[in-house]
Amino acid sequence: MKNYDLYAIGNALVDSEYEVSDAQLEALRVDKGHMALIDADRRAELLRDLQLITARRSGGGSAGNTAVALSQLGGRAFYACRVADDELGEFYMRDLAANGVATNLTRTPSAAGITGTCIVLITPDAERSMSTFLGATAELDATALHEQDVVSSSVYYMEGYLAASPTGLQAALQGRQIARDAGLKLATTLSDVSMINFCRGGLAAMVGEQLDYLFCNEEEAQAWCGTQDPSVIYREISQLARTVCLTRGAQGCVLLERHQQTSVAADEVKAVDTNGAGDMFAGAFLYAVTHGYSHIDAARLANQAAGQVVRQYGNRLTRDRTLAIKAHFKQNTSS
Repeated sequence: MKNYDLYAIGNALVDSEYEVSDAQLEALRVDKGHMALIDADRRAELLRDLQLITARRSGGGSAGNTAVALSQLGGRAFYACRVADDELGEFYMRDLAANGVATNLTRTPSAAGITGTCIVLITPDAERSMSTFLGATAELDATALHEQDVVSSSVYYMEGYLAASPTGLQAALQGRQIARDAGLKLATTLSDVSMINFCRGGLAAMVGEQLDYLFCNEEEAQAWCGTQDPSVIYREISQLARTVCLTRGAQGCVLLERHQQTSVAADEVKAVDTNGAGDMFAGAFLYAVTHGYSHIDAARLANQAAGQVVRQYGNRLTRDRTLAIKAHFKQNTSS
């Protein structure tokens, strides 16, 4: 029996989320809808300019959010990451523990420096724009891997943002090889258009010859394929994985499998904050497929969970809300 349904590796980031107007976003010189890596000086500048706006703080990091989502739904998740020996690092470790996610942090001494942070700016159209200071996670390396935990998992999941970190990418790829040799399912996400534009080689290495599961949104798929033609995108992106989940916001998602295209609709919701929606989708989908559900049913659950995330401010749901989604899903699913 496997100890974990999901072994994920990614950046440990503490999110600070602010509600701003489009004019404020422009004045802050932040690129709308995308992620940008920033240095310590730029982080200090943004925090100074945002000091009069109340922030919401939460555990974050794309793969971290995915691991938490899977765990909240009742799955077993392990998250390999790196934090610093500071208050933010302690906060992050407590957050993972509170959400039932196992981690290397409980037995690996924390690093010197500053734990990574992400300043998330939410505009009235629900779009999220992220400025990420990697801090200690920039030095994530293969010491975060524990082979016995990788091989005792069902799915190995790599955060696409690691393509921006030489040591993080090397760790993800080393874990990928361990997982592949052990017969695990392999999964990753394209993460953001900025990763495709500037770190495509690293993403391509994560994809490798082929994945089992790939997660991306329409904009990322368009950037990867260099076109907005859906027929071309579906044909090209489907070659990257046995199952591609291409999310389309309010329109749900498209499953691409062996030249088959299946649209899975989403419930209509009023979105106020899209931060964390893609991460939740991946976590819910991977929970479902590791618990015997079909890919179509998994996409249905993922759509429902992501839809609940965008209805609120913040990148995660409470455990109670997640379990309510799961209960509703089970009542309406014959799998």
